[in-house]
Amino acid sequence: MNAIERYFGINGTNTTIKTEVMAGVTTFLTMAYIIFVNPNVLAEAGMDKGAVFVATCLASAVGCFIMGAFAKLPVALAPGMGLNAFFTYGVVLGMGYTWQTALGAVFLSGCIFILLSLFKIRELIIDAIPLTLKRSIVAGIGAFLGFIALQSAGVIVGRESTLVMLGDLKTFGPAMAALGFFVIAILSQRRVPGAVTIGILLIAVISLITGHTQFNGVMSMPPSIAPTFMQLDIAGAFDITMLTVIFAFLFVDLFDTTGSLVGITSKAGLMDEKGNIPNMGRALLADSSATVAGAVLGTSSTTSFIESVSGVAAGGRTGLMAVTVGVLFLLSLFFAPLAGMIPSYATAGAIFYVAVLMMFSLKEIEWEDITEAAPAAVVVLFTPLTYSIADGIALGFITYTVIKAAAGKFDQISPAVWVLSIILLSKFIFLS
Repeated sequence: MNAIERYFGINGTNTTIKTEVMAGVTTFLTMAYIIFVNPNVLAEAGMDKGAVFVATCLASAVGCFIMGAFAKLPVALAPGMGLNAFFTYGVVLGMGYTWQTALGAVFLSGCIFILLSLFKIRELIIDAIPLTLKRSIVAGIGAFLGFIALQSAGVIVGRESTLVMLGDLKTFGPAMAALGFFVIAILSQRRVPGAVTIGILLIAVISLITGHTQFNGVMSMPPSIAPTFMQLDIAGAFDITMLTVIFAFLFVDLFDTTGSLVGITSKAGLMDEKGNIPNMGRALLADSSATVAGAVLGTSSTTSFIESVSGVAAGGRTGLMAVTVGVLFLLSLFFAPLAGMIPSYATAGAIFYVAVLMMFSLKEIEWEDITEAAPAAVVVLFTPLTYSIADGIALGFITYTVIKAAAGKFDQISPAVWVLSIILLSKFIFLS
């Protein structure tokens, strides 16, 4: 135990091994949906669902182990939801490429990630983000998480005329999500250890007792990974027409990772007064390496998951939390039936609670200064409304640069911000 505490630096971080493990369990419960959703999404691209299930678990475990043991940050990784949707609906079904070629593009984008991380280019880009944008990114991701939670629980539903509307709160899912949120908030206010975990498990048990969740057994052998393992077509991905696809994977993962790392480390209190993230270089290498490993195994880009904030809220502060999540992903290979009994509305209340906590960063924005307030508002509003962390960040950058320049505050715009803003604006003009 002493060796574990020394390696992860647990002493002096106001946490314990037990707390880190509990935080890992909490994080896993809030992101376990990915091992069921990801196979369904990629199966529409023609991939074997069972093989993708195994690849998802293994890629997630690899990413968590590298992040936890190498970068020593409380950040869990798994195939990204937006990235798998682009893989299936954009590249394969939309552009007509095979899923093997799409995996090749993911692999190449991961290799580029590694090079950018080794030469600290990605780190320089992230460090160049103004503090106002970093704070608004945290809140924007919180708003995005809240929107996702409300949708998954059926609290917010679609409507043709207004796009969204309030769902039927009398139905079981929305009611349980609300109950879970209130339980977690009350227990947290009373400083009950593991409040988030308790809230999730309570709703899961109620769902099982009332028959809304079926008991599907305890253990099963994992399916074969052969249909997707090492099936990527790297040569096909070198086609000139695939450059935009590789760039898109690179762009989205870069900013999704940026937003997630900023949000998670800020909530954990690991970010310093200048907004710098500890072990940033190692964290970026972990993210990049996980993407390469995922492509080899047979899944779309693996990235840092913002759901890690739920573990941070449960007390996680070190890489041991991420390692715990990795172990649980490996165990889920054999306990898939049990993992499937955690319904989405059971985690929705927890995710919404985390979203509320992340909105606290808005109090640090200088709202009386329009050159600070406008970019912040753009990030916070556009992140959930575009359903994209990447787009929210990109539009925030552009707004920050334009308004600061118009106000004559050129000294507050770094060269990196100028370059990024021009690149991002070009992306919207020529690639959208």
